[in-house]
Amino acid sequence: MRLHQSLRHTRVAAIALAIVATSVSAFGQSGQLHITEGVMQAAAQAAASQPQEITRPLSINEAVTLALEQNLGIQIQRIDPQISDVGISQARSFWAPQLNSSFSRQSQAQASTSALSGGARSIDNGTVAGGVGVNQTLPTGGFYSVNWNNARFTTTNLFSNFSPQVASNFNAQFTQPLLKNFKVDQIRQQLQTSQKLRDLSDIQLGQIITQTSRGVRNAYWDLSYAIDNLKAQQESLKLAQQSLSDNRKRVEIGTLAPIDIVQAQAEVASNEERVILAEASIKRAQDNLRTLILDPATPGFWTTVFQPTDTAPFTDMSIDIDGAVRNAIDKRSDLRAAKNSIERSDVDIRFLRNQILPDVSAQATYISRGVGGTQLTPVDFSIIGAGGVIPSRQVIASRGFGTVLGDVFQNSFPDWTVGVNITYPLGTNTAEANLARAKLQYQQSQTQLKNLEMQVSAQVREAARQVQTNQKRVLSAKASRELQEKKLEAEEKKLAAGMSQSFFVFQAQRDLSFARTAEIQAIADYNKSVVDFETVQVVPLGGGIGGGLQTAGAGAIVQTGGNVRAQQ
Repeated sequence: MRLHQSLRHTRVAAIALAIVATSVSAFGQSGQLHITEGVMQAAAQAAASQPQEITRPLSINEAVTLALEQNLGIQIQRIDPQISDVGISQARSFWAPQLNSSFSRQSQAQASTSALSGGARSIDNGTVAGGVGVNQTLPTGGFYSVNWNNARFTTTNLFSNFSPQVASNFNAQFTQPLLKNFKVDQIRQQLQTSQKLRDLSDIQLGQIITQTSRGVRNAYWDLSYAIDNLKAQQESLKLAQQSLSDNRKRVEIGTLAPIDIVQAQAEVASNEERVILAEASIKRAQDNLRTLILDPATPGFWTTVFQPTDTAPFTDMSIDIDGAVRNAIDKRSDLRAAKNSIERSDVDIRFLRNQILPDVSAQATYISRGVGGTQLTPVDFSIIGAGGVIPSRQVIASRGFGTVLGDVFQNSFPDWTVGVNITYPLGTNTAEANLARAKLQYQQSQTQLKNLEMQVSAQVREAARQVQTNQKRVLSAKASRELQEKKLEAEEKKLAAGMSQSFFVFQAQRDLSFARTAEIQAIADYNKSVVDFETVQVVPLGGGIGGGLQTAGAGAIVQTGGNVRAQQ
């Protein structure tokens, strides 16, 4: 990297000197050298306005750690488990008890339509009522409700023996399915499905982390290769420049023809082009690594330049292909996701199988009542019939609200109801059709899982072969590079002795450059193939998760309790 920066600074200085020389030759005779000074100042200001690059040493482990902390894809995927937790809480919320309360006041005046009303034009009624209760759906599929209601009633109706009248009752109801919705119902199905989806979100998060780590490590080795490749191209450029210098000396003393200088200059130009391309490759590799390990909000995001501190290693490793395949069958995220989908299908099938059972429910109701208030003397209707005046009504007894509550909670006037309700559809119902379709889709998913396992085995075996192939490539490229070095040395000695030509020296230099590049590329490919071999045993190297397996209950129409919904 320092050599790259030094070369770039040298080129900037050469361009500046060329501008100065041109300006002096163009304007020196006319006294306009101040224009050149203006150009130099403008160039200096433009260079100063460019953001300064920040070189950051980086090891491969540090790169992976940064990615785990700042990679946007991982940050996005980390939210999915939290969303799944909310889904589980939402499913459990259907079992939460609900408290209800009420209060009302009513006043009513009715026109008198009876001769027994004692001549009154209207009958006035007043009611003040209030109550509190609790109801809850139970994890067993049952349902209960408990209510306590109270009321105070006043009236001018002569037929009423109490005014005011106070009443209280305690009402408890319980319903428990015995067949349909007993072992599993819609709430338990949704809860179990939500828990499986929570497991799936963990699998997906692990997949994203592993795939990102693989991308970071490969990008790190790509950057390391690009930097080493630049050094190799610069070495080739130095060799070409040295050959050009030697040829000029030989032409001066008459041992070479001037055409050999042209050949040397062409070779230098060709090597300069390869250096320029290698510099561009470094910038691309920097951008790729930067976007994987840094958050765009990080200060100096685009001006940070990474300097790899780890060199691409090469050590022979033995490959246990059968062991790797077994490991992949057990740990691959797409296989785990496919099995998770089948488990969700199991939940759907159990629910749908339960829905074809008769709806048999046990029901129990208990009511305890109490009535009191001010009891009045009854009206003598014979006096009314004879046209007499109705005497004022006298208080016979008074039962307060406390006495009424005592009747309620001492079970003075109980009311029990116990029964069984049975409902069975006639003919083919929707649940049977949904169950048949779910079973077929489940069978299809099982076959798809076997096909996916076969594909995973093939991918692992191919990744293992890539490691073995690249091992051989590295050894071959190393031997080729060593031979090319010896070949170049021999050609240079022959040229110095007058037994060869510059063309063969240049050809040997190009061959050595290609051999060095091939060795660097082979080592980088070997390390990347090792990363891929480790990764392919845990996650797929590309594509989504789940392998396209269908959920058995997907899209099924489920009918429960008279309600129709789309099975998710």
